[in-house]
Amino acid sequence: MDIQKYIKVEKVPGGQLEDSVVRKGVTINKDVIAPGKMRRKIFNQRIILLDWPLEFKKGENQTNAELLKEEEWGVLLQLEEEYIERLCVQILKFKPDVVITEKGLSELACHYFSKAGVSGMRRLRKTDNNRIAKACGAVIVNRPDELQQSDVGTGAGIFEVKKIVERNLQDAMSVARNILKNPTLGPAGGATQLTVSATLKQKSSSVEGIQKWPYEAAAIAFEAIPRTLAQNCGVNVIRTMTALQGKHANGEKSWIGIDGNTGVITDVKEKKIGGYLFGLLLLLSFISFAISIFKFVG
Repeated sequence: MDIQKYIKVEKVPGGQLEDSVVRKGVTINKDVIAPGKMRRKIFNQRIILLDWPLEFKKGENQTNAELLKEEEWGVLLQLEEEYIERLCVQILKFKPDVVITEKGLSELACHYFSKAGVSGMRRLRKTDNNRIAKACGAVIVNRPDELQQSDVGTGAGIFEVKKIVERNLQDAMSVARNILKNPTLGPAGGATQLTVSATLKQKSSSVEGIQKWPYEAAAIAFEAIPRTLAQNCGVNVIRTMTALQGKHANGEKSWIGIDGNTGVITDVKEKKIGGYLFGLLLLLSFISFAISIFKFVG
């Protein structure tokens, strides 16, 4: 056996030399895709290893799609969802507990896996995937439709993800420092960003010509925070964002956002979910400054 292939030194910042340990099995620096919805500890698990993206396959070259009606965009989204659903059905029929892929794994696939009680990992290095295959007896499969019962790994005793809290503590201390320096709090869960986005969209509807484009672009940019939050929660991003946009469209539900622990759309005021607004205020000041420069140059 080639020692360099199957013996690895994994370095984690912090601690002392005496804290070093020799672990039996495979250690990788990864977490499950949806920590709040996927199991981190599983005994006698069934593992499927893939070298195939569980997301809509984009064209290798530039691809153009000409859409003449608004309904045609919905058809494209439906085709993408059906493709991901077929991949997940092919995998889930083997009743895995853990699915690991070296490629990407879309939010929709994450939703199907978490709903079925399957833990998922994505973008694993080839060398780590080979080590896991050696440890559990699985076969790395290139295509989900080629999966066989003999490809499922059942030789591993325990699958466990341990959280490293150093980064979390650093983020928490930074937030505490910022609040002390500038105590500005507001609705979290993407509620504030969605309210700003809805206001910009309403403004763009009253502007004609190319002058409405900056409003529309800024409105889309502000949706990045709630969209990322939905992705991290493992929910269906398209449906969640559509529901949130509908609730904020009339401007009356500015406290509606996403619960980061459950991924459920909720009233963040009732749940007492607040966020630090200094970054948002700074971004708005940058936009205002850019507009003033544009007017001056124009």
